[in-house]
This record gives sequence, structure tokens and C-alpha cells, in this order.
Amino acid sequence: MTSAFKQLREQFDKHLEFSETELEKILACFHVKHLRKKDFFLEAGKTPRYEAFITKGLVKQYVLDLDGKERTIYFAVEDWWVSDINAFLNQQPATMYIRALEDSELLVISKSDKLKLYKEVPLMDRLFRVMTQKSHAALQERMIDNLTKTADQRYLDYITKYPHIASRLNNLQIASYLGVSHEFLSKIKKRHM
Repeated sequence: MTSAFKQLREQFDKHLEFSETELEKILACFHVKHLRKKDFFLEAGKTPRYEAFITKGLVKQYVLDLDGKERTIYFAVEDWWVSDINAFLNQQPATMYIRALEDSELLVISKSDKLKLYKEVPLMDRLFRVMTQKSHAALQERMIDNLTKTADQRYLDYITKYPHIASRLNNLQIASYLGVSHEFLSKIKKRHM
């Protein structure tokens, strides 16, 4: 078993206890995909074929606003999942972009394989429900923070909560995530040095 598949297995073991037979069925449905820095995993307007678990690297998920500026939804690193979940589930054109910021390795699963696993390994349904709820809670928290906290507070929260990600990003990327200009982020950073 490669280290990528070991990582995925460890991810599943954190949440639920699967038998060896179940794990073999699960892992057989995933395939390795490599992205080089700047490669797209998904582009807006295209129907996503896969959902992915990141075993190595860093990707960003973003949309373009009316002026064509990137608005970062989130950054995903090792042991995180990434997808335009609405487009993936409904097999419709994506509204988001997912692009590698570093050379990355992903384990991907198609919708048909995922549905097959739900039938063959009932615990998978429960696992993805738990993970979806956690993801939903994190996005809800982010939305509330964007509505109720200052940019300074959001910046300090981010670098405190995700120092392992923030250290891999440049100021433009962090500014896009916070919804502020690069110049304003520089002022925030100076205030907190």
C-alpha cells in the first residue's frame, strides 16, 4: 500500500472503524491524480468527474467576482477533501475553480464509485455524512466571521488556526481569502507585528 493510500486509510480510521474487507473495497475505488503547480483540478463551467482527498500539496478553491477578481473560498492541504460539492453531487457545471498552488497528489473518487460504496459499505454513507457536517460547520463559521469580525480579527484568527497553511501562502493569496486588498493586508500585518 502506497503512502497516499495509508494516509486515506488513517483519515477513515479517525472517524469510524472499518473491517479489512471494507477498507479494501473503499481503497479500490480511489485513484491517484498528480497536479503540477498551477494545474486545475476543476474549472468553472465544467462538470466535475471527481471528489478528491489531498495527500500532498496545497490547492485553492475560488470563484471569480463580476470584475474577474479571484475570491478564495478556502485553501486545502494534506488530509483535506476538495470538490465543488454541489456540482459533483448533481453532476452539473461547476461554479468554482480548484487549482494547485504547489505540486500536489490527490486520491480521487468518481460519483458512481462513491454511490457504489454507499451500497456495498454502509459505513461510508455515515462517514461522508459526518465529514460533510464538519465541513458545513466550518463554512458556516467562516460566513459568520466574515459578517461579524473585522479584517484584523479574521487575519489573526486565520494565522492562529491554520499556521501550517498561512506559512505556505503569499500576501495576495491571504488577502483574497480575507476579502481585502493586498495593500490593506500589509497594513493589518504591520499593526500586529
